[in-house]
Amino acid sequence: MEIALLLVVLAASVLVVTALADRVDVPAPLVLIVAGAAASYVPGMPRIELEAEVVLLGLLPPLLYATALQTSLVDFNANRRSILLLSVGLVVFTTAGVALLVHALIPGLGWGAAFAIGAVVAPPDAVAATAVGRRIGLPRRITTILEGESLLNDATALVSLRTAIAAGGLAADHHDEVTALSVALDFLVAAGGGVAIGLAFYVLVAKVRRHLDDPVMDTAVSLVVPFAAYVAAEEVHASGVISVVVAGLLLGHRAPVLQSAQSRIAERMNWRTIAFVLENAVFLLIGLQAAMLLEDVEQSSLSGARIAAVCGLSLVAVIALRLLWVFPARYLLVRPGADPATGATPPASYTFLLGWAGMRGVVTLAAAFIIPEETEHREVLLLIAFTVVAGTLLLQGLTLPVLARRMQVPSPDPMDDALARATLLQQASKAGFGYLKENDVDDVHGVVELIKQRIEQRNFAAWERLGTTADEETPSEVYGRIRLAMIEVERERVLEIRSEGRTPSVVVAEVLAMLDVEESMLDRATQERAELRSSSVRRPGEECAELEAHPVVETVTDGTCPDCVAAGHRWVALRQCLECGHIGCCDSSPDRHATGHFHESGHPVMQSAEPGEDWRWCYVHHLTA
Repeated sequence: MEIALLLVVLAASVLVVTALADRVDVPAPLVLIVAGAAASYVPGMPRIELEAEVVLLGLLPPLLYATALQTSLVDFNANRRSILLLSVGLVVFTTAGVALLVHALIPGLGWGAAFAIGAVVAPPDAVAATAVGRRIGLPRRITTILEGESLLNDATALVSLRTAIAAGGLAADHHDEVTALSVALDFLVAAGGGVAIGLAFYVLVAKVRRHLDDPVMDTAVSLVVPFAAYVAAEEVHASGVISVVVAGLLLGHRAPVLQSAQSRIAERMNWRTIAFVLENAVFLLIGLQAAMLLEDVEQSSLSGARIAAVCGLSLVAVIALRLLWVFPARYLLVRPGADPATGATPPASYTFLLGWAGMRGVVTLAAAFIIPEETEHREVLLLIAFTVVAGTLLLQGLTLPVLARRMQVPSPDPMDDALARATLLQQASKAGFGYLKENDVDDVHGVVELIKQRIEQRNFAAWERLGTTADEETPSEVYGRIRLAMIEVERERVLEIRSEGRTPSVVVAEVLAMLDVEESMLDRATQERAELRSSSVRRPGEECAELEAHPVVETVTDGTCPDCVAAGHRWVALRQCLECGHIGCCDSSPDRHATGHFHESGHPVMQSAEPGEDWRWCYVHHLTA
């Protein structure tokens, strides 16, 4: 009962502190660590010691899997060289650097223990990197590399840690001789075995999902996968981390093919909830270790000054070693080309932020507890791990937003996403209309025309979001405002009927769920519209002969659509033909004069004629620039 009560208190504390952090606009992980450290000194607070097995089996697999499901396999593959250099090369580099430092500063510390603590503090944490990086809006390329690195570097660090323990004779039951060949072989077995088992789980789950129609059952399968993949890999001495990551990346990438829409929605929401609770609980647990670790280190034979020095210098070392690695790796090995999202080669500021975003997390603290208890100065090694985790999270986590702003690093722009969304929907619609044209659809009830109208309305709404007029509602915004008010009234009426008790509760629940889905879609569109109003960055054009032949020009307009004025109609936004300069209204306007001009003249490219906008649209290839 005491354990259950403690878990409830921890969960409630996580929710309260996270809500307060959001209210004051401070990163929740940082507040949770400070709150946990303060709580660890509260009289009567039970001693909460992180067990390595609990973290590595209970927390790490679901957190890695949740991140892997959301990580783009395409983006991961595009940045694989950078990811591997960080997740393998940098971990080994940091391990060796910290080992040399600690061995020199702690008298009598063996090389095995020195390399063990080096491996412990080497890997940045996936949770910490994404929690801070996404919140402050780092460029997507940096976020992708950080996510990819954090998904794989735990495997390198854990293999290095076990090798150091074995090589240093720290494990009481280990008598095998450790050589460079055996280390390399262990790493290959761990990595190769992890990949093979991850692939096997992907194939197995993919086959199972083809026979599942129930979203609840599908989600239940998803909840089992990370734990099963991790345990299966560890049982054969392969990397459970790599196994979970490979399975998650592939299942996330193939989800649109393997799962139904309802299953994908259910899985996405469940894993978002799980990740939210676990991520924030992890930071609180890290803070709660403070009092215990400081109490244990008081028994150390080392002086307080030496302990403070080795902890502080270890923190400086992990930060400095990462910066020393990323710049040579970028300019000598990676040599990145133009970013597809911006069309420009990433500047040096990107590399610095990538180096500065090396926050450590719960895996570092959990791995420290793997060091055998009989290891000399173990209590100091644990404090080093805690100092590095708390120090990087507080120092780098607090300064990263400031540095990003000072360096004027652009965050992902909502307007770019809106333009890409509208283009993608247009391409999808073109394929759908092509199906209708090529196939003899039995349309005895006249539904084809209704389908076309709904697709056009969907596309109109996507293009409307590109309008930036602050004091005028678009048709979709008017629709959303009126429809949301109607839904509220409809829901009240359904609840009145439910209270009468004459309608089956299952039917009432289904109707309420339908209203909830529609309302959530409208709420999301409203939120995106608000973000777009403050956006001004355009993305570069895609490859298209017509777009290349018609560069951006300065629009000349009096702010009206002449054809709409003549017809006495209203318009939403204006477009200008880049062939003849004709001004017409957009496809979200009732008369769609810009599109009509294309059909009459064949002029392929038009440009937005709205203030502050310069994007172009090719009617021939359905591409934007």
